[in-house]
Amino acid sequence: MRLLVRKKIFAAYHDSNGNGETLYGLTHSSRWLLRDSELSLAPMILMENHPLLMAPWHCFSQCVKEGGIAFKIAHGKEIWDFALQNPEFNKLFNDGLACTSKIIARAIISGYKDGFSSINGSLVDVGGGTGELINEIVKSYPHIRGINFDLPHVVSTAPKFDGISHVDGDMFQAIPKADAAIMKFVLHDWSDEDCVKILRNCRNAIPEKTGKVLITEVIVKPDGNDLSDDTGLDFDLLMIAHSTGGKERTEVEWKKILEEAGFLRYNIINIPAIPFIIEAFP
Repeated sequence: MRLLVRKKIFAAYHDSNGNGETLYGLTHSSRWLLRDSELSLAPMILMENHPLLMAPWHCFSQCVKEGGIAFKIAHGKEIWDFALQNPEFNKLFNDGLACTSKIIARAIISGYKDGFSSINGSLVDVGGGTGELINEIVKSYPHIRGINFDLPHVVSTAPKFDGISHVDGDMFQAIPKADAAIMKFVLHDWSDEDCVKILRNCRNAIPEKTGKVLITEVIVKPDGNDLSDDTGLDFDLLMIAHSTGGKERTEVEWKKILEEAGFLRYNIINIPAIPFIIEAFP
């Protein structure tokens, strides 16, 4: 407990009765771990600390020496195929991502008000999981028709939301037509080549003149001094452990894959969260 107090996970107090007992209370950090809180990171913490997701970290040495994907070395399959064949793991994974969507959705909505107001029609959330992000957007902007798009075994577990259509499919094949597309923490799971494929499919799904793609991702700043810069580098390691050749990227790296996919203009928008919004136009 002394270590957790030093790390500001808990706060220590002396018992007012004078018996010398030390009492412990929550801090801003540990309040994120409350299960019954509306905004809780508990499902994400449980997911990332589950033995199935810890195992790939122990394969880094083999990856360096021999190459390969850490998750596949640990479990014989890449993470998406493993989730398809293991319903309990699929739920653990989806719950972990859904809780972050609720939190980041607030930052996205508050930081991109004019942008959402300008979408006249439909917005497809590519790799949208169980639909938490698109649901929060549509609740705030009910004029938008929401499409939650993900693999069949993911959307089959998604709850019903007003104004949201759940569509299953493969983003490497085609993406549902919409006036705009959004992706949150999707492209960092994939190699540059795969990202270009996904983005080209997004480009084909949106109008040539008025369409846009909103990419919510970390922008790595190796020399940055903010807490978010440290977290971005932590996420980079996380991608090695769990993704299929993915990584976090610098602005230069994002610009390269955007241009290869046919997005020659983009804006970077700060939001009150660790990731940024990259607003890309064909």
